[in-house]
Amino acid sequence: MSMPSGNKKSAPRKPAEDAQLIEKNIYVNRVAKVVKGGRRFSFAALVVVGNGDGRIGIGQGKANEVPEAVRKATERARRTMFDVPVVDGTVPHVIQGRFGAGKVLLRPANPGTGVIAGPVVRALLDAAGYHNVLTKSLGSSNPYNVAKATVAALKTVESPAMVAARRGLSVEDVIGNYDLGHRVWAKDAKENV
Repeated sequence: MSMPSGNKKSAPRKPAEDAQLIEKNIYVNRVAKVVKGGRRFSFAALVVVGNGDGRIGIGQGKANEVPEAVRKATERARRTMFDVPVVDGTVPHVIQGRFGAGKVLLRPANPGTGVIAGPVVRALLDAAGYHNVLTKSLGSSNPYNVAKATVAALKTVESPAMVAARRGLSVEDVIGNYDLGHRVWAKDAKENV
């Protein structure tokens, strides 16, 4: 016997897209509330979700159990995903993001450098699809502040195409002055051969 569906609205899921997402737990915090009978524990989770190709989202979740807190955080992270430009596996330019007392500096790096970062920033950059980035966390080491400062930095990153559109130039004019080390080294290697 089948039940009538009624007027339920359900968002269509994209199973193919969900299967390719990278989910990483950044931080799980245990919080104790002291009450008359003793302590009540709850958990707060910070999760990053990305597709490894320029899309990333971050979310927080709180619950009485760790799996439920992680599930809530993952849902929020999927809802808040945004696009970031990835140029040759690195950030296109130096950028600094701030949130509260946390500051994060992101710098482009040559191929083969890898992601030089702490655990919080590394999880975000890996999920976004960056392979060569130099970072420095300045100020607060609180995982929430560092993660939100990194997100603030990534939201302000502009690709050469975005800069060209904003300034009314062609992409070639903008890239003409863009001399990331490996491009210079590639020219030198060709000249020395």
